[in-house]
Amino acid sequence: MSGALVAAVLADPSRSEMLTPDQWNALVAAARAEQLIGSVATRLEGLRTPAAQLLADARASAEQARVAALWEAEAARRVLAPLGIPVVLLKGTAFVAAGLDAGRGRAIGDLDILVPREHLDAVEAALLAAGWEWVKPDPYDDAYYRCWMHELPPLIHRERDRMIDVHHTILPPTARPTPDASLLIADAVPLGNGLSVLCPQDMVVHAAAHLFADGDLQGGLRNLWDIDRLVREFVERDAGFVASLTERAALHDLSAAVARALRLARRIYGTPGGGDPVASDALFARRLLARDGWGRLSHKGTEFGFYVRSHWLRMPPVMLARHLWTKFRKK
Repeated sequence: MSGALVAAVLADPSRSEMLTPDQWNALVAAARAEQLIGSVATRLEGLRTPAAQLLADARASAEQARVAALWEAEAARRVLAPLGIPVVLLKGTAFVAAGLDAGRGRAIGDLDILVPREHLDAVEAALLAAGWEWVKPDPYDDAYYRCWMHELPPLIHRERDRMIDVHHTILPPTARPTPDASLLIADAVPLGNGLSVLCPQDMVVHAAAHLFADGDLQGGLRNLWDIDRLVREFVERDAGFVASLTERAALHDLSAAVARALRLARRIYGTPGGGDPVASDALFARRLLARDGWGRLSHKGTEFGFYVRSHWLRMPPVMLARHLWTKFRKK
């Protein structure tokens, strides 16, 4: 599986020196498909490779994405500053804003922020007045987000064509785990410019929640790489980080997701801190590494199974059936 090749090169860049031309093609194709080409390029910087120009272009593109992400965060800060409320950056933008190793070469798409739920209306009004527009014009989709999701319907800026996702917590209210959103915000780390990022433990908790307690593992290899980078950096700062992470995960009702994240990060990237494997880890690893030599998803049955699982985790059975029937009828 070429996904495994990407993981092997990320974990040990010297592996790239032994690749055949076909393996290089598979590596680049899978890395692009998993949005990890910038991370691979960053890890291989300084090594002689047959894809030197391609990797240099990928590093330049990642740097451009970093600058654009920081500017988008600043644009949102300027709009929301008059509200006088906490604004916490999430995911890739948070990594680069905090100068973390997880941000090096990382692909960054939407701007994700976390704000107190009681201020959602004010935040939405401020963004709409400043040039953002709704992406979901359909009344059902709009109502679904507002009633059942952990974020507002996505917004896009009419001039910059950049999306913003405004979260009030990190998992849908209908999901089985119930993270403490007030704790996430209260313990966030200020950046000194009016914005904050999650504390180190909550960064990993959020990454694990997004990967294993909510989604269908689409893009999961990149998300697991985030976890590897975060854990390694935070362990270097604090030898007791994994123990404190375990305690923090329990506070957010996400012990199982964090434990699985640590196990799979250890299995795939050699990340420190993972516990003993369990039988079901093999199925998750199969899904995470499922790319063929052309970068295409393989193991379609596994992919569909995780798609169904993602909806099952997100909604109770009756609600899920009603939602799927509504979406089916609209097609």
